[in-house]
Amino acid sequence: MNKLLFTLLFLFTSFGVFAHPMPNTTVSLSVMENSVVGEAKMSLSDLEAAMKIALDENHTVNTPFFKDYFRQHIKAYSGKNVWETSIDSIYATTEFDTNVGKYREVIVWFKMVPPQKKSVRNFVFNYDAIIHQVVTHSILVFLKNDWKNGIRSEDGGIPLGTIYTNFQIGAGKYEPLEVNLEDGSYWTGFKGIFALGMEHIKEGTDHLLFLLVLLLPAPLVVNKKKWGRFGGIKYSVIKLLKVITAFTIGHSITLLIGALGWFHLPTQPVEILIAVSILVSAVHAIRPVFAGKEMYVAAGFGLVHGLAFATVLSNLNLDTSTMVLSILGFNIGIEVMQLFVIAITIPWFVIMSKTNYFVAIKNGFAILVAFIAVGWIVQRITGNNNFITIAAEKLFGPIPWLILGLSILSITLYVYTKFKKFEVIK
Repeated sequence: MNKLLFTLLFLFTSFGVFAHPMPNTTVSLSVMENSVVGEAKMSLSDLEAAMKIALDENHTVNTPFFKDYFRQHIKAYSGKNVWETSIDSIYATTEFDTNVGKYREVIVWFKMVPPQKKSVRNFVFNYDAIIHQVVTHSILVFLKNDWKNGIRSEDGGIPLGTIYTNFQIGAGKYEPLEVNLEDGSYWTGFKGIFALGMEHIKEGTDHLLFLLVLLLPAPLVVNKKKWGRFGGIKYSVIKLLKVITAFTIGHSITLLIGALGWFHLPTQPVEILIAVSILVSAVHAIRPVFAGKEMYVAAGFGLVHGLAFATVLSNLNLDTSTMVLSILGFNIGIEVMQLFVIAITIPWFVIMSKTNYFVAIKNGFAILVAFIAVGWIVQRITGNNNFITIAAEKLFGPIPWLILGLSILSITLYVYTKFKKFEVIK
């Protein structure tokens, strides 16, 4: 009966847990090397009811009074050993939902450290903030990040269980949540972060377009400040390797210093600069702006792209030891996916460059990308989508189909060109 009640409660409350206020708290736990860090979100009105106080919109909750309250009501145990709980910060936000209108939410960031030699993977989680007074309240607990098990989530995470008032054992009574996680390994964590790097490039349309448009004119030589004829296989391969290597070095540097917290830029200017890098590369593909200096430009723009990569890792809130392995695995994942995309696209550009139609196709593609880059710049400055960015997501979303189309077009034009030459010779 208890299991059935838990299942029904969890399914019912999970539908709206991340979208709008419900009579519950959501707790997301992240397992670190020597601690467990958490984020708890709850309705301010429920917190006021539990603490029997009323707060206006100007009242801050990041005070010793509130920190002491949550420190008393967020606990973990290993047997009879009590973990040390610290409250990092508390923040109140004003949210809006179409169903309920404006409401206020409280977010608590906390850290739990076990006694020496006790495992961070097996403990009793005794969270009773609000529920100790409001019996209709419940706490939904999720595992958001577990590096050694390759678990990561930017949203809710994996459900661990629910803490709720159990009326079968008495009003106001609840059962703490037992957390038992697999040990995992550094290898599993490394594989998970490697996959994250690949996934980031796979879903990063802006990064892919930057690389493709920068490499697009690589097979061509410059003639009188214009793109000329095909420079040959050796010329193309050397130029491609130089550009790819320079970009890799650039983003690896800022990925390292950004992920380790040595240097940081706000997300918005970084994203704007990435869009600018795409625009500049698209203009260069139409007419050589920095001919012969592509390697240096790729390295410079690589520094910008690396800051965006670093944000992904820094958001995981990893320990130093796992962060070092994560930087390595994430970077390798990025490079593998980049090389894979280049390997299945550049050969078609090279084949197409041997035809009389390449210049027109190259310029058309570059103009399209430049148009999209402008849309991204406007979007990232204003914070609002526009018709260009919406169309770009639909156009470049199905990347496999685009590559298939590119291959068919390249082969068709190449065969047609050869056929025409054969007809002329006859």
